[in-house]
Amino acid sequence: MPKSGTVALVGRPNAGKSTLMNRLLEEKLAIVSDKPQTTRHRIVGILSGERGQMVFYDTPGIHKPLHRLNRQMVRYALDAMNDADVSCLLVDAAEKFGKGDAYVLDLAGKAKEPRVLVLNKADRVKKPNLLPRIGQYAKTGLFQEIVPISASTGENCDRLLDVVWNLLPEGEPLFDPELLTIHPERFLVTERIREKVLELTTDELPFSTAVVLERWEEPAEGEILRIYASILVDRPGQKGIVVGKQGSMIKAIGTAARLDLEEYLGRRVYLELNVRLEPDWREDKALLAQIDRDVDLELG
Repeated sequence: MPKSGTVALVGRPNAGKSTLMNRLLEEKLAIVSDKPQTTRHRIVGILSGERGQMVFYDTPGIHKPLHRLNRQMVRYALDAMNDADVSCLLVDAAEKFGKGDAYVLDLAGKAKEPRVLVLNKADRVKKPNLLPRIGQYAKTGLFQEIVPISASTGENCDRLLDVVWNLLPEGEPLFDPELLTIHPERFLVTERIREKVLELTTDELPFSTAVVLERWEEPAEGEILRIYASILVDRPGQKGIVVGKQGSMIKAIGTAARLDLEEYLGRRVYLELNVRLEPDWREDKALLAQIDRDVDLELG
């Protein structure tokens, strides 16, 4: 019988969950940046092959939530961990064990088995220093397997895949094997625009920005796709930063995003970006609900 099941990738912010899912899928599905809290939803990635189907849940980093948005993000991560057939706890092996790690470890211990501990960024740690970390987690008795990897280089990721395939239950595919994800194309487009905002703006901005699709105009034959989107900010000063001097920053974001979207969509794109001031949008229940609907998180 082929294997089929769900795999939650959970951990603290910047543990490398999105990078790992993209690596295992061999496709760029989740956006990636060096800024914490890049992932805001449960992103579903589907790997289908001869061994069966593995459905990944890439989740927001578990952190202390200060806004409604952040509480929602942490809930997505905890729900994914409790829903999945296998939970993979990602830990940054290059960082010292701290209170945040202890908190996430405690949460992981409450998830159903089987559980796998993934020591990511192992390429940044000398092997003699890695062994005590492995021993520290092994002593907890919480994990069926402990696998050191590097999601960025691919080191030992094949070994991790073998481990997870062995732990998945037998069953029929949950989704059409031709699918890479269940999310609408339009949501993935807004995510790619947000990725460029993260890449090009300063450290304090990513937490308080979002991208919403305003209009999508399907082209007639021979014409280009027209996309209109807004970058949300919650303070006037942030709007100035995103717009930039004489519009330089918004132009740079738009150019980078358009080139990325044309490659992703395989067609010519006209992209118009607007910066919209929405004070306290991270506490706006209606706006967050609208963004959630665009993500299409329903799995059945």
